[in-house]
Amino acid sequence: MNRRKFLNYIGCGCCGVVINGCSTAPITDRRQFKIIPESKLNAQAAQIYEKVKDKEKMSEDINSLNEIKDIGKRMEASISEYFYRVGKDDPTTNFDWEYILIDNKKVKNAWCMPGGKIAIYTGILDITKNTNGLASVMGHEIAHAVAKHSIERASRGVLLQTGTSLIDIFTGGKLSKINQATGMNTIGLLSQMGIMNPFSRTQESEADYLGMIFASLSGFDIRETKRLWERMKESNKGKELPQFMSTHPSSSKRIKDLKEWENNVILDYPPITTS
Repeated sequence: MNRRKFLNYIGCGCCGVVINGCSTAPITDRRQFKIIPESKLNAQAAQIYEKVKDKEKMSEDINSLNEIKDIGKRMEASISEYFYRVGKDDPTTNFDWEYILIDNKKVKNAWCMPGGKIAIYTGILDITKNTNGLASVMGHEIAHAVAKHSIERASRGVLLQTGTSLIDIFTGGKLSKINQATGMNTIGLLSQMGIMNPFSRTQESEADYLGMIFASLSGFDIRETKRLWERMKESNKGKELPQFMSTHPSSSKRIKDLKEWENNVILDYPPITTS
């Protein structure tokens, strides 16, 4: 097979994958590329979550853990009810929700794995300060899972890896030679700086927006969200990376966006009462 035919086959194959993998994010309707099965990623996440529970020290602060679970339950119910009311598929149907509080005051973080596996570190409780602040953090992390961001990133990573390999083949291995000469993954770095990082920032902003919506639907005061990020910015003490190098928007941009979204979210997504 000559080179032109090979390229045509590859091009057609990639187009087929892209077309078949296209979908949209819930509520925002942002187009997404997803080719990794959700069930596979959820299963892998559940296994990793169990390892985290074995490795990390679980907090004995029962009151805080119960508050986390209460916020989570309210969000679970309101998210499902919202999608039912608007006549759309519930993106959390296959979730197996679970919540843990990790005893680590040095880590100011929280995350939600695919399938609704959530972890909060005790360090971030010093920044959330109150129930509404904690709901803001949890809404953001839950939004990542609801919008299937991990599936999207994994799918894009597969596509990038395949594309990089093809480029190396058709340049006669020049990329590999550059990497060997410089001692660094040049293409990997360029992909991260030029593609993956901006892509991740898009997801982060989307999670900020959806997180506000989920918190509002669940009856929490989302006006606390901007205050939370003001406290987060203060805790970072100016140590943030330049935005073009970071996978997250800067705190200043986040606060600006949250202020702009706040009133519309309150009006358009009022609390949902569930039985």
